[in-house]
Amino acid sequence: MERREFLAAGGAAIADWGLRIADWSGRTSDAANPQSAIRNPQSRQEPSLSPEVFARRLDRARAELEARRFDCLIATPSTNYEYLTGYNPGRSERLIALIVPLHGAPAVVCPSFEVERIERHGAIADARGWEEQDDPYALVRDTVGRLAPRAGTIALEPSTGYQTSLRLAAALPRWKFVDAAPVTERLRIVKAPEEVALIRRAIEITQGAMTATFAQLAVGMTERDVARLLSHEMQQRGAEGGGLVQFGPSSALPHGGPAAAALERETVVLIDCGCRVGGYESDITRTVWFGDRPADEFHKVFNVVHDAQSAAIELGRPGTPCQDMDRAARKVIAAAGYGSFFTHRLGHGLGMDGHEPPYLVEGNALRLEPGMVFTDEPGIYQLGKFGVRIEDDCVMTEKGVEILSQRASKL
Repeated sequence: MERREFLAAGGAAIADWGLRIADWSGRTSDAANPQSAIRNPQSRQEPSLSPEVFARRLDRARAELEARRFDCLIATPSTNYEYLTGYNPGRSERLIALIVPLHGAPAVVCPSFEVERIERHGAIADARGWEEQDDPYALVRDTVGRLAPRAGTIALEPSTGYQTSLRLAAALPRWKFVDAAPVTERLRIVKAPEEVALIRRAIEITQGAMTATFAQLAVGMTERDVARLLSHEMQQRGAEGGGLVQFGPSSALPHGGPAAAALERETVVLIDCGCRVGGYESDITRTVWFGDRPADEFHKVFNVVHDAQSAAIELGRPGTPCQDMDRAARKVIAAAGYGSFFTHRLGHGLGMDGHEPPYLVEGNALRLEPGMVFTDEPGIYQLGKFGVRIEDDCVMTEKGVEILSQRASKL
């Protein structure tokens, strides 16, 4: 079996990469023991963080409401709902709504048969049930009236469905509804130490799974075969995940694969993947050469992409505009003559969602702050030939960019 013929893997032997991952086992954040806030990161049914974490989040939500002169926040099941409660019960035709007043304790309106589930798995003690024959929006109206007796402004979670939004507005005609995105984005964009700790765990699992997957590549495997193997390796390490697997010309599609293409010698293999630990995501891309010796053009393109990634890392400091990070990487690629082949933004925020603010893209003048977690993933994509993307996960610190994942070396 030709199982290890890919070892021109971004300039670093896979065995060495794995050893470096193992070295992270005792690594923690600069904050005092963020692990103490983590309860059960692998559970799908219980909050992975302590009750104190959710109490602080609700306090911060109220502070954001007050700063914007909003009186109440309503969120239906979503990532933002989960951020505030520790649990996402999922959306259906039956209304579930979290109500956070400016003053006082929050409540959840839900079907009566869901009350026990909501209270057991989430951080909100007050769940108010409606019966199947009842109007759930009437219960929302009554609950808002009790928690926030004077009508004002409700910030509505931005992913709430259109029909739900209309029915909430009809049930609360004296209230003004506004988009809650400024509130929820501000809450989530800067990660607390316990959040970064969970992202680190997800990264460790992802890189371990990638190492094991690359080591098992063999001629004749399909992209789907490798994708299944990758997911299995993540499951073996205690996390659910997977990703894109692309061979040869398919690697020139930023979001291509997996398909039935079979692996051949002397070709490019691109894997973009991540997993979820305690509600937090990782997102890493590696591009390797499967064969004896990388083609000269692959060698050149890989190093240009690596230099572009380095340029953004070296530039990044607290206060750096997001668009400047993109510009720094793009300048390197353009100078090498590949500017038109870098077809997407440099990166995106990473946390409970795989893609979330901040976005490292031209036109985004938002300034990076300590605690922001984001990807740095420049790429060059030549249709009909091959593509190279290198993606690492980073956190902004007081001193600059800290790379959370183990970077590939230059060729």
